[in-house]
Amino acid sequence: MMQRRINHTQAHCSPPEMDHQQDAGTSRTHDLWQFFKRLTPPTLNQSVLFFGLMVLLLSSCRSNDLILPGDTLDVAFEKAMSFYEKEKWQDAASSFETVISVGRGTNVGQEAQFYLAESYYNSKRYLQASSEYDRYATFFNRSERKEEAEFKAALSLHLMSPRYKLDQSYSRQAMDRFRLFLSKYPNSEYADQASETIAEIREKLAKKNYMSGQFYMRNGMYEAAAIYYNLVIDQYPESPWAESALVDQIDAYILFADNSIASKQRERYEMALNSYNRYLQLFPRGENRSKAERLQDNARDALDSLPKENAAGSEVGDDSREAGPPAGNTTTGDTQADAAPTGYQTDS
Repeated sequence: MMQRRINHTQAHCSPPEMDHQQDAGTSRTHDLWQFFKRLTPPTLNQSVLFFGLMVLLLSSCRSNDLILPGDTLDVAFEKAMSFYEKEKWQDAASSFETVISVGRGTNVGQEAQFYLAESYYNSKRYLQASSEYDRYATFFNRSERKEEAEFKAALSLHLMSPRYKLDQSYSRQAMDRFRLFLSKYPNSEYADQASETIAEIREKLAKKNYMSGQFYMRNGMYEAAAIYYNLVIDQYPESPWAESALVDQIDAYILFADNSIASKQRERYEMALNSYNRYLQLFPRGENRSKAERLQDNARDALDSLPKENAAGSEVGDDSREAGPPAGNTTTGDTQADAAPTGYQTDS
């Protein structure tokens, strides 16, 4: 079978740079050396000229490392791997792309596809890396490296995830991909790392919601704060933020009631007591139990101070502190929106 070769449009340097470069470069270097040996003594200008010529020759010799027209597919792959082994990721990626374009459907092309993804990954170009790992897993679904490619595609998305204050779309995509990976490969050597990464992502999402609640507390929007605390408790009960969120929810409901009209106060103090009872169920030995009990006492004292029956309809409306996030921000599950209530922003 005819060996595939690189043509001029696929090579990495132009034709004039490629003709007999090694032989010509060696000959020119030798001739220049003999010429300058005869200069006695060499002047400064001659030394500078010689140095400049040597730099030019050495830089032209570098083109021999690039893929040239006429190179076989195996030679082109070896040159790409040479860049990869030298950790020249950009050159490696460009070279592997050339190999793939010529060697599609061959074993060499398959290897080049994997190392193209690896080159992007090592150069921290994670979006491209994830895409190329996915391409490898799709086109070579019988390969032994398919499992590794799927894991690294998810890991690349995770590595694109920003700090908790920013949009967490990539975090959620990565978590979904890791869950899919674990369902397909429960006994994988990467299973533990996938599980740990899911836990790490969930903790970050819990922190984001908790800090949003703290932001609304500082700004006197107590109902909004209670809603965000509830997201932490419902969605991420295993996170280190859950206990604090529940205690702070008690506080938020008390302040919400304090700033409500008389006809709404009893209901909202009772919401604080319900949160306290929930705290006892979930965290009977929690670190913040003393604070929770103190808040519970405050809520009971406030309830006892209210008239036994408030006049229903004695006041119309409520103050601005009752306004909370729109319904779209109270959805459950890991896919709930990160956005704050309309017109507000989370802490930056």
